[in-house]
Amino acid sequence: MKILSVNSLAIPEVKIIRFARFSDSRGYFTEPYRRSDFENHADMSFMKNISFVQQNESFSKKYVLRGLHFQWNPYMGKMVRTVQGHMIDIFCDIRKGSPTLGKVVMQDMPMSSEKDFSEWIWVPPGFAHGNLFLGETTIEYMCSGEYSQGCEAGISPLSPDLDWSMCDKQLYGYLSSLASELIVSDKDRLGLSFDAWTNDPRSDNFIYGQL
Repeated sequence: MKILSVNSLAIPEVKIIRFARFSDSRGYFTEPYRRSDFENHADMSFMKNISFVQQNESFSKKYVLRGLHFQWNPYMGKMVRTVQGHMIDIFCDIRKGSPTLGKVVMQDMPMSSEKDFSEWIWVPPGFAHGNLFLGETTIEYMCSGEYSQGCEAGISPLSPDLDWSMCDKQLYGYLSSLASELIVSDKDRLGLSFDAWTNDPRSDNFIYGQL
């Protein structure tokens, strides 16, 4: 795996890992993951004690909005990439005591066969996670914890008390302009408000500096 760069986003615990593609007249080859590189690369120390125990694939239709999901016991960090289509990744800080508690950030992650690189986004435990899809899209994500029914919850991505002030204005504009066209499951639409979650005793599973 040839890691080209590792960059922090507006909330620095969330990272973008860019890796190389090798192209010729036939197309391209890439190695999205090699465990030794994740463990030993100089810029990947934040992944040192993380192992992936579950791999998921998801297909979404145009204008689907998913999220904002999170899990404890076990905690689940997600490393996500776009395989085909156009994903905007969404994450919200739910760590009590964090200086960015309740802040939402969006990251544009379109897939293009013309690029000489691809990207993972690493969303660690302590963040609610979701996605907006601007076309039919397939994503892949590796998880640091197995799915645990009964130890999961979700904040509605439509909750009016989320703080979108850190978002790129163009990306947030997509969400605002598509309000009447968004496809959202009943479970996600009727998820908790941010305030309801922070007043829920289960939110004490997410404390800044203890994850």
